[in-house]
Amino acid sequence: MTSELFDTIYQRRSIRKFTDQDVDRELILKILDAGRMAPSGLNNQPWRFLVVKDEERKIKLAECTKYGHIVRQANTLIVVFLDRDAMYNATKDYQAAGACIQNMLLAIHGLGLGGVWLGEILNQESQVHEVLNTDPTRLELMAVIALGYPAQKGSSSRKSLSQLLLEEF
Repeated sequence: MTSELFDTIYQRRSIRKFTDQDVDRELILKILDAGRMAPSGLNNQPWRFLVVKDEERKIKLAECTKYGHIVRQANTLIVVFLDRDAMYNATKDYQAAGACIQNMLLAIHGLGLGGVWLGEILNQESQVHEVLNTDPTRLELMAVIALGYPAQKGSSSRKSLSQLLLEEF
């Protein structure tokens, strides 16, 4: 059992405030690569990524969510889509997208960065496609990950395992 792996899992928290420090392209590539390594049914790897660093698109994306302040402040956004042409089973592919996103969040934390999974923006998917000039008939929005160097410590509590188990084993 690798304690470093478990430390990363246990210590990762959502970070919503970032410094102005730029995130190097090589770090972003490592994060994307971690997402790429997630499991998927039939190994179809249906996820697609769009990295947004330019201020103009960040400002427009910020208008697509009530968490716009996070989007504006983040150094980098990773927009995660499912490619409908690569999908074969919606449930499995949605689960795979979640695994992909979690891999990237763990990589972000492991690299000393902070990140947060923004899901509320899904409610404005058509606006996001318009801002990013992406094809809504082919790509289904899964999330936007806002990331950067953390300007805060994350905190949240977790339910005890006994609260989550349906029965004792």
